[in-house]
Amino acid sequence: MRVLALDYGSARCGCAVSDPTGTIVTPLELIERPTSKRGWARLRALAAEYGPQCVVVGLPLALDGSDSDQTHEARAFAAKLQEQLGNGTPVQLYDERFTTKLAQRAAGRSHASEDSRAAAHLLDSWLSAQSG
Repeated sequence: MRVLALDYGSARCGCAVSDPTGTIVTPLELIERPTSKRGWARLRALAAEYGPQCVVVGLPLALDGSDSDQTHEARAFAAKLQEQLGNGTPVQLYDERFTTKLAQRAAGRSHASEDSRAAAHLLDSWLSAQSG
């Protein structure tokens, strides 16, 4: 199953996609200002281009698992994304703790932005959890 993952931030949104088998994860170009008119259009275009069966949005929980202001913002983004897609593709939230640290460690191995590398780590973790 092809899945699109988003590492949401109000300034930038990292993006990654899996292959149709859910085995290989590829970081994509990030989206600047994802909640702008242009940002929403780019997100809809990504969903149309890749046809994911699911979209996973990173949920930035605090280290103790509690919500923060960013958590509330990510939840609102995911709800709005569900509306924007309008095609019944499910949008799920998934714990993104430590994905940025992992993306920073992989900085020299990829030309993708740190945000999109974080989205790739998020997606890899989500796929592993689904298969386990």
